Amino acid sequence: MPSTAAPSNGTRSAAAGSEPSAAAGAAQPWAESAMPRPGAPAPRHVAIIMDGNGRWAKQRGLSRKAGHDAGAENLRRVIRHMAEAGVECLTLYAFSTENWSRPKQEVGWLLRMPGRFIKRELRELHENGIRVRHLGRLDRLSRSLQKQVREAEALTAGNTRMTVCIAFNYGGRAEIVDAVRALVADGVPAETIDEAAIASRLYTAGLPDPDLIVRTAGEMRLSNFLMWQSAYSEYYVSDAYWPDFDEHEVERALAAFGGRERRFGRAPEQEAGERA
Repeated sequence: MPSTAAPSNGTRSAAAGSEPSAAAGAAQPWAESAMPRPGAPAPRHVAIIMDGNGRWAKQRGLSRKAGHDAGAENLRRVIRHMAEAGVECLTLYAFSTENWSRPKQEVGWLLRMPGRFIKRELRELHENGIRVRHLGRLDRLSRSLQKQVREAEALTAGNTRMTVCIAFNYGGRAEIVDAVRALVADGVPAETIDEAAIASRLYTAGLPDPDLIVRTAGEMRLSNFLMWQSAYSEYYVSDAYWPDFDEHEVERALAAFGGRERRFGRAPEQEAGERA
């Protein structure tokens, strides 16, 4: 199969016959370069705990399903705005290993979301240089959804503008357990195990740790999300419910991050000396 040159926005063009299944119609072009930003540059990796779909719906007298549908619709504008802001990696916490305990009907709605997202959004993401990656365990998902996820990852594997990680059937503790199991399976001697050995076996292997973790709907807890990777992440809590977390809310979060002083264990005096 002949290779094709990657366009300037970091997209690897799909070969004939390998186009994703998506809604008809041409994708809307995104801005090709990061928007000018005052102060500090955008964080490399932003991770979002998307919360508040149910409360958003209740506030409007709608069903919880309507809230989840509105939340799914919001993915598009947040992904696009993060890419246009120059963020290199965006992780979205969509379904945790604990969410299986929700009512059966609601779990059913949530399990259909990834497939719909792939069908509806993959073409535009691919054409704009977005790499799609799944974080979590695939084994409890349907075979058809597993196939869709793997195909989306394969199609977009060469894209370099931004990586979008969908954390679905994800748990931070489960991720660490799986990494330890991989170490055992690989026969790694206990005395040689270090942080790098564990990090290389996490779902996020090869990605930078999150610089900024955002949670919507005013909640202030981590909810088993990126437990290992968030050791030095900055946190930002928005009172907006996830369906209302628009471009302006994204900008507020990025601006708040830009005003933080990140020391990674160093003293303020050390930071001042390095800036002098």
